[in-house]
Amino acid sequence: MFKSLRDRLRGWKEKADAEVGSEVVGESGRKIDPKKLDEVLYDLEIALLESDVAFPVAKEIVDRLAEDLQGKRISKDVTFEEGVERALRDAVTKAMTVPPIDFFGNLEKAPRPFVVMFVGVNGTGKTTAIAKVAYHAQRKGYTCVVAAGDTFRAGAIEQLERHAEAVGFKLIKHAAGADPAAVAFDAVEHARARGRDLVLVDTAGRMQTNQNLMDQMKKIKRVAEPHLIFFVGDALAGNDAIEQAKQFHEAVGVDGIILTKIDADAKGGAALSIAHTIGKPVVFVCLGQKYEDIRRFEVPWMVDRLFHESEPTAA
Repeated sequence: MFKSLRDRLRGWKEKADAEVGSEVVGESGRKIDPKKLDEVLYDLEIALLESDVAFPVAKEIVDRLAEDLQGKRISKDVTFEEGVERALRDAVTKAMTVPPIDFFGNLEKAPRPFVVMFVGVNGTGKTTAIAKVAYHAQRKGYTCVVAAGDTFRAGAIEQLERHAEAVGFKLIKHAAGADPAAVAFDAVEHARARGRDLVLVDTAGRMQTNQNLMDQMKKIKRVAEPHLIFFVGDALAGNDAIEQAKQFHEAVGVDGIILTKIDADAKGGAALSIAHTIGKPVVFVCLGQKYEDIRRFEVPWMVDRLFHESEPTAA
């Protein structure tokens, strides 16, 4: 039967409690048996890898936990399982923690227009994520322009047209097949001329291995001069999303990550690994199809979600 990372962590803690922490030493609590600890740490590493946690991240978590537990005693005031969970939470938290981006804080202070470019492969929900960011920005009182830079797919322009009608942002578009860098340029100039606050630049979903399209994305970056570049990744893609983020970061320099479909991500490995892998923070997570269903990412929320259910803070 398929097990989520949450199930695996719960099962691992129970095994650790049974096999490692049964011996009571005096009044100081239960001492951890080093030989048995090695066995359960190996089991934990396998559980993390099977849940799409990248190997370097899994290894770091296990190494941190080993260092934290080696030769230690668990206080008799808490169960061994509780002590292990505290140590494991700390290891996971440290592995996930990179300097955060306060998107709306940056927007408030930045010169106008504040330009954000969105990159990612096909099918990740990038266009919808853009509409969600625009929706929340406008609810906070910011004026928003969106550049329909995915000119390779007529359906992408039509999709943004529907979002523009529903959300109320200004859409700058050219005909299908036009130069996407020209669309981005026009959007920035439109925003600058009319004193708009925010420009969101869509780009064609492309595989990270397509060099011609990656070069074109570099051109969009040169023309639009974005203040931030967001990689939009599908949490369900697991290790594929991690590799995609690495390739896009090498090509154009990713500043932050938006993870979509995280509500359906049973394994949890991508969310645990992706920020650590490229050293850039997850900024938002998408939890559904409605415009409201995007939330600011917080490490404590993700850690809670891996052990128990939790709700993130609103965007």
